[in-house]
Amino acid sequence: MSSATEARDALVAAILAFLGGADLLAVDDVRVELEREIDEAGDRAVVALKTRLAEDYGWEFYPCDDLARRIHHLLAGRFLASDSAVESLEHLDGIESLPLVIVANHLSYADANVVEVLLHRAGALSLAGRLTAVAGPKVFTSRERRFSSLCFGTIKVPQSAEVASEEAILNPRDVARAARRAIEVAHHRLAAGDALLLFPEGTRSRAAAMQPTLAAVARYLEFPNVVVVPAALTGSESLFSIDGTLRPARVTLRFGASMAADALFRRCDGDRRAVMDTIGRAIAALLPPAYRGVYPTADSET
Repeated sequence: MSSATEARDALVAAILAFLGGADLLAVDDVRVELEREIDEAGDRAVVALKTRLAEDYGWEFYPCDDLARRIHHLLAGRFLASDSAVESLEHLDGIESLPLVIVANHLSYADANVVEVLLHRAGALSLAGRLTAVAGPKVFTSRERRFSSLCFGTIKVPQSAEVASEEAILNPRDVARAARRAIEVAHHRLAAGDALLLFPEGTRSRAAAMQPTLAAVARYLEFPNVVVVPAALTGSESLFSIDGTLRPARVTLRFGASMAADALFRRCDGDRRAVMDTIGRAIAALLPPAYRGVYPTADSET
């Protein structure tokens, strides 16, 4: 048996184990589909993906892997309900050529994957193809999360003690140094034409309601001509729950009106806290009341 065949069989087995809980017939169907997809990609792609899963560039940019993305689209066909939808995509019309930052609420480890798949389904192929997500170090602590992160570009960023899990804590000096580097890398990606995807709460919500945005996230927006687009996710907390269970679910991604970052900073007198709260409220306004959390809007306060 060749090393590529062994890598393929190991990859299929790992994916099926991750999907544990499905009935045997469904598992057999998924195995056949996975093997077909991987075989079509070829041995070189399989070996490359195996290598990518073990790579560690530090606080840098990690490019997407085409085979990982193809596999996730295959699985999304089974777990992301067909009536999942993108709403108000027209808010992206005319601004795709500008440095673009999509800022969304965070419900699940699958959120960035959901955004990529839904954009692809909606026909926004160019945007889906240049998506780069800013992700905390916990994404890189398991092969399953690492595999998911290969469906788009990823920038590894540190987390402060207030939002980090025990496995991802750095001391304050190392956090500051790594954060500066991650922001430099993000600005390089904007200059190269990527669209950044930010989850400014810093960690997923365990109750589906929005948590306070982190003021430091505003530093990613301090780049010439950046356009910020608020985005609201609902339903992904059911797709991939806090306990790590994957279930079929309907997810909606709704975009809001774009905001020029420089105008936003001027309006907030350069106060990063105020900038991020303004964006937090813009996201909340796109959400049902139960999801708004610390950013209630007028109709949910009455």
